[in-house]
Amino acid sequence: MSDTAWIILCLTVVTLTVLWFWRHQRMLARRAHMMEEAIRNRDLTFRLPTRHMFSGERALQESLNRLGEHVREQVNLGEVESWEKLTRVLTHEIMNATAPIASISQSLLHNPSVMGSDMEEGILAIHNTVQHLNSFVDSYRKYSELQKPVMRPVDLAAVASDVQQLYPDVEWRNTLTAETIVKTDPNLLRQILINLIKNAVESGSKTIGVECRRNAEGRVALYVSNDGEPIPAEVRSSIFIPFFTTKRSGSGIGLSLSRRLLTLQGGMMSLLDEPLPGFHTTFLLEFPV
Repeated sequence: MSDTAWIILCLTVVTLTVLWFWRHQRMLARRAHMMEEAIRNRDLTFRLPTRHMFSGERALQESLNRLGEHVREQVNLGEVESWEKLTRVLTHEIMNATAPIASISQSLLHNPSVMGSDMEEGILAIHNTVQHLNSFVDSYRKYSELQKPVMRPVDLAAVASDVQQLYPDVEWRNTLTAETIVKTDPNLLRQILINLIKNAVESGSKTIGVECRRNAEGRVALYVSNDGEPIPAEVRSSIFIPFFTTKRSGSGIGLSLSRRLLTLQGGMMSLLDEPLPGFHTTFLLEFPV
């Protein structure tokens, strides 16, 4: 090979190497930008691929992917703890404020000068309203006094089958098998599923879908879908907030309680931005490894 050909070959190799290196750095920069945008939009479910990477870069990307999961766990746990503290304070203050009103109104209703008078009806309305409010607040007080989960290996298919028996009027697309075992509290899991199905039926659902997958982190992921009325986009970010409800007769505690029950067990619960095919709404339940 002549000196000229050798020089041309070396220049070609150097040029291709520089071009490849430049494109590789551009790819890494795009990934960093995508992760930044995902975090800014509070989407901590991102998982970027690791192909075409060196071993060190691959390890870093895998760590960052796992970091998103860990951050999401901490965010969910922090939200649950914050709402728990707020609920405890609010219920305490409301009960303290309504207790003397209930006592005074009860005494007045037994006062001879009030019985049969024009005031009796008004005082009775006050007393009944306070009693209703106390009962309402007491249900939320229990939200912050839940039993500790008793974890053990549980057959997801068996629990889902139990819940399915409670709602025979809807069509079930249950693909769970007996091999799907997770570590959870079966009683709390049953309550979580009942809350989800109850909400689905109340939204007009005729079909319930239940299927299971395993994500990249090794977690068992349970997808619970329904074809009821879709959740409006403007309230999707609020559905897990205690007391929030779009129903006239709703208490607003079902979804927030379900999420807290799963969080107590080291799991996570979220609403998918895009429901599974054939459904309008899909909730994702992730169990600890």
